[in-house]
Amino acid sequence: MFKAVINAEILQDAIKAISAIIDESRFEISSDKLLARAVDPANAAMVSLELSGGAFASMEGTECEIGIDLGRFSEVLGMADKNSEIELELDPNTHKLNITMGGFSYKLSLLDPSTLRKAPTVPVLDLPAEITLSGTVFRRMIKAAEMVSDHMSMGVRDGVFFMEATGDTDHVSMDLPGSDMISIVPAEVRSLYSLDYLSDISKGVGNAGEVVINLGRDLPASIRFELANGDCMVKYVLAPRIESD
Repeated sequence: MFKAVINAEILQDAIKAISAIIDESRFEISSDKLLARAVDPANAAMVSLELSGGAFASMEGTECEIGIDLGRFSEVLGMADKNSEIELELDPNTHKLNITMGGFSYKLSLLDPSTLRKAPTVPVLDLPAEITLSGTVFRRMIKAAEMVSDHMSMGVRDGVFFMEATGDTDHVSMDLPGSDMISIVPAEVRSLYSLDYLSDISKGVGNAGEVVINLGRDLPASIRFELANGDCMVKYVLAPRIESD
C-alpha cells in the first residue's frame, strides 16, 4: 500500500535527478520514506535517491517494491505546475500508480521490479578529499569543460580544488581556493572522468544549492546534494576513466 501527497517541484526535481543517468528503477516504499538505487547499463555510474517522510505533505505506506519507467513518469509530472500538489496512490489490483494533479488523473503502468536489474553494493572507498561548492559553480565548471573535451580531471593540489580538461586543440582549467568554496577537506588527489556522465549529473543537480564531491587518487567520485531542505538526498558514484600514457 502506498498513498502520498507531495509538492510537484520536489517530486519533479527528485525524478529529474535520478533519471539523469538511468531510464528505469526499482523504488522501495516504506512507512516513512521512498528509496531508489540503480546503476547505468555501462556500470560507470550509480545513483541513489532517498525521499524521507518530511518531503511529503502526507504519506502512508507499507513495505513493498515497484518498478517505474522514469521517462514516462517524468512526462506525466511535467504536466503539473511546480507550486501544485501531486497525489500518488498505488492500486494493488491493477498494479498501476494513480497520479492526480490539477484536475488531471493518470494511471501509470508499473514495471515488474523483479525484471529490473538490482544495483550492486558500493564498496567502501577511501576518498579523503571533500569539496563543497555551490550548485552554480559545479554546473559552470562542467559546461566550461564540455567546450573543449569529452573528459575532465578533478582534484586537489596544495589545498586548492582544480578542474582541467584538454581537447585536441584547446585546454581549460579552473582553480578554486578555499575562500571561493563553501568548505574543503584537502588531500592530494586527482582522477579523470567522462564528461558525458558529468554533464548528465550536472543537469540532475538542478536547483541544489550545494554539491559535495569526494575524491581519491584514480578512484570513483562521490557527488551528492540535498533538495527539499534536506528531505530529498541524491548521491551519484562515478567511475574514473583510465588515462592512457
